[in-house]
Amino acid sequence: MRIGIDFGTSYSAAAALVGGRLELIRFGDARQFRTAVFFPEQIPNPEDFQLTPALAAQVESIVRASRQQRAQATETQLRRDAIRVVRRQWMEEQTRSASTVIDRFQQALFGEEAVEAYLDEGAGHLIESPKSMLGYRLDAPVRKIIVNIAAHILEHMRLAATRQLGVSVRGVVIGRPVEFRSSMGAAGGEQALELLREAAGMAGFDDVSFLEEPAAAAMHYHLQLAERQRTLIVDIGGGTTDLAWAELGGGEAPHIHRSWGLTKGGTDLDIGLNLHSFMPHFGKGEAPIPAHHFVEAASVHILPKQREFRQQNYRLVDEPFGSRLRALQELGATTRLNRLAERIKIELGEAAQSRALLDFIENDLAVDVDRDDFLRGADDFLKRLQQLLAQAREDMGEAPGGIFLTGGSSRSPHLQACVQACFPEIPLVCGEASLGVVSGLAVAAAG
Repeated sequence: MRIGIDFGTSYSAAAALVGGRLELIRFGDARQFRTAVFFPEQIPNPEDFQLTPALAAQVESIVRASRQQRAQATETQLRRDAIRVVRRQWMEEQTRSASTVIDRFQQALFGEEAVEAYLDEGAGHLIESPKSMLGYRLDAPVRKIIVNIAAHILEHMRLAATRQLGVSVRGVVIGRPVEFRSSMGAAGGEQALELLREAAGMAGFDDVSFLEEPAAAAMHYHLQLAERQRTLIVDIGGGTTDLAWAELGGGEAPHIHRSWGLTKGGTDLDIGLNLHSFMPHFGKGEAPIPAHHFVEAASVHILPKQREFRQQNYRLVDEPFGSRLRALQELGATTRLNRLAERIKIELGEAAQSRALLDFIENDLAVDVDRDDFLRGADDFLKRLQQLLAQAREDMGEAPGGIFLTGGSSRSPHLQACVQACFPEIPLVCGEASLGVVSGLAVAAAG
């Protein structure tokens, strides 16, 4: 049995065609879940190295043994080199321990339950949006951790499908963006597919293939069109925005002419709102703090940036910003702040104003955000989206007969208005935001 999986940056879903009927896989009571996993055991971080009494004793032992061999070296040099040796050995042990911990991950939690457990327990390890890391340079230990995390999520989905469908699920069509977020250009996209294929194999899938997400959405919309139509598919997801120019409907096979991709999506709207509306209350634009510190704090999906933020020293920063930044460095605080940004983004789709309570940072601290604040924070993304749509219109050389809008972030009336403004004369059809891609992947899996 083959299924389709939308392994999303923000949310993931799975579906299958059973007897010609679409069946969405359920995860508890939901048809999708947040792409987050919580491991109760902490994955060791090599940068946490400290000289415990046992490690200090190892250092002294190495110093004593080195005195005769390196008679010309000073005591400071001997001690520095001994610490380097002990630290390297400690890091190697931590890497081995991390691999062992991964192998023991039997208590993993997924979705909102994962985030809540992380915030409640104040320990363990929360990984959100592992998809966003697949296209970046990864050293061997981090690569193994990311692949194993992706494998756990995919296995969670495969087992849920097996239980619901009552048959062994061993094949999958996984959606992929036109362009992955990457620090390596095209090579990053190739690496991302390689890691996803490896993770799917570890998750128990024997037959693995990929389909661009806007092409999958096109296959879903194709089934709804009685007459042939040239359609522009606009898929605005959490991590990427993808377009496809396709001929659909009319009883003929769908044909995808070409596609375009932007490595920005709904999570960038959250970061923009966070930076514009929240971070001034932590000193952005007010205190002499490098701007990249605030970006690191807001980038909850990028573990190295989060680590860099938590290592900063804000004890000399003027109040109230110093104490607020130190509170934001506490485990789980940046996650709470990001969730507030996401909630406000959603609420401002209908309401003119929203309020965020930051009492986990400081008693009675609250931030009011209105639509103008949101739009200023979203300005960069909206400009990039307009440029992508303009490029597609120029490349197509003709106006489409219709536009099909899907993807989790397509619920935003601000983004819908942006798309409509670029094609004011073209009918805009808003599909079911979270399920357009996965439905098309299920069609592809059954083909």
